[in-house]
Amino acid sequence: MAHTRNDTMRRALRREVAGTIGLLADEEDFAAMRRYRTFAFDDHDIYLQQVEALLKTLASQGRHTTLTLFDPEEYEEYCAQTGLDPDTPASRTRFTAELASGGPTVPYDGQPLADLLPDLVDQAVRQATWEYATMVLARSGPCATCGEDIGRAAFARASELITRALHAAGPGIRHLVCSVPSDAETLLAALHVEVDEDGSARLDDTEALEFATVLAVGIAAHRPAGMVLRCIAEGTRDRVQGWRMSGGRLQPLTAAEVFDAYCTDAISGDLVAPESGVDYCAAPDLEDDGPERGHTH
Repeated sequence: MAHTRNDTMRRALRREVAGTIGLLADEEDFAAMRRYRTFAFDDHDIYLQQVEALLKTLASQGRHTTLTLFDPEEYEEYCAQTGLDPDTPASRTRFTAELASGGPTVPYDGQPLADLLPDLVDQAVRQATWEYATMVLARSGPCATCGEDIGRAAFARASELITRALHAAGPGIRHLVCSVPSDAETLLAALHVEVDEDGSARLDDTEALEFATVLAVGIAAHRPAGMVLRCIAEGTRDRVQGWRMSGGRLQPLTAAEVFDAYCTDAISGDLVAPESGVDYCAAPDLEDDGPERGHTH
């Protein structure tokens, strides 16, 4: 009787334990893991099918599971630093636990794995972008003229400019996109905001932090960044406005410049048909302060 009761309690405890699966999302990462003898899979599609089957089984048992991206290069570095043998399931489990504690994760709620993967990749890209942008700001150092911390000042300035852009129009949905060229590749950030009738804004705090950090890189490093705002309100045509960064300051684009930017393919340079139901409008000047507050180091 005591043995049966103990088994029952252990089964109950297993249902209380949350788990994380480190997922090899693409073929290249999967191929890199095949070098290890203890890695049991040799076909990526079958591997993904088995992962999805496991997720469904765990969900049917009432278990909560999250997914995180498993990077073979980071795993190899982790094992080298910790002295672990990379060719063991236990080492892979420890690495996955480390990822779950500080990396991007996506919860499994019964959705198809194919629908979940883009969200997981997007989370990873967003975190990598934010970490890189934060590093750039941290390395900016003090201003040679005034001694002010350039990164901190740029972030404060970016936050103020974003607030001004959001409140430049009436209530509705706002979608902001920012792009900043970097040494490796262009940093991208997006911010979705709903502005109520009383002017209060509803947004995701993490998304706002990431967006402000990326824009701040353009300000601090004087890079040719760009910001686009799309305003969506019921019963009206969508309005699109844009700004370009020059000398660490956002300069408003004219309606013609916004139209050209939206209707030209960024890679080929070919013309693209304008969207229907969209007005391309001149942007307001967000830098409407004095020279002291407009100081960009």
